[in-house]
Amino acid sequence: MNVLTEGRPGIDRPDHRGRTGLDRIGRDLTGNPRVRVTDVELLAAGWHVLRRTTFDYRRTDGRWTTEQRETYDRGNGATILLYDPERGTVLLTRQFRYPVYVNGHPDGMLLETAAGLLDDDDPETAIRREAGEETGVVVGPLEHVFDVYMSPGSVTEQVHFYAAPYSSASRIAAGGGIADEGEDIDVVELPFPTALEMIRTGRIADAKTIMLLHWAALDGPFRTR
Repeated sequence: MNVLTEGRPGIDRPDHRGRTGLDRIGRDLTGNPRVRVTDVELLAAGWHVLRRTTFDYRRTDGRWTTEQRETYDRGNGATILLYDPERGTVLLTRQFRYPVYVNGHPDGMLLETAAGLLDDDDPETAIRREAGEETGVVVGPLEHVFDVYMSPGSVTEQVHFYAAPYSSASRIAAGGGIADEGEDIDVVELPFPTALEMIRTGRIADAKTIMLLHWAALDGPFRTR
């Protein structure tokens, strides 16, 4: 018997990312007495993980039903609005996003706030890393804005939202992302009113970016009241 090939990758033996027990996630949940998880199936474990979970659910009228849900687990992430309070600008990125391209976006090139997955870092460390890689900015003091589940019907990801000022002095590199990881990112600086208008016209269509720009106008650095 070859112990290196015995069993199922991601379950009994490590997958290509060294993970095992991917079918155990969710089985020990006890926070909601109306939910009893009975089975978790690992459907796919490429870079991220797709599971199908079966659970019993007690409805409002007291009846128990058996439900199934597929969840896509890509880890948690963080994003940041970089703003220059002196010049009234924001620093965004533009990159190709195939999922939006295949779903009707004209060219798949989205304007976004800098963002990325946490991997093994805490949210603040991760967003400093991502901001530096994507925009070339060394981030100083961070303001935590909120934490959001972006697509709770099917994706487990929670995104941590931040904001921080930048200036010409803090932009110490060109940015552009990590080429070895397939990133090809343009850095785009916009006057804040222009960015808001681009939401209205659909030229900014990324959810996290819209949320942070609206926060900046209502409660953040560009609020008028």
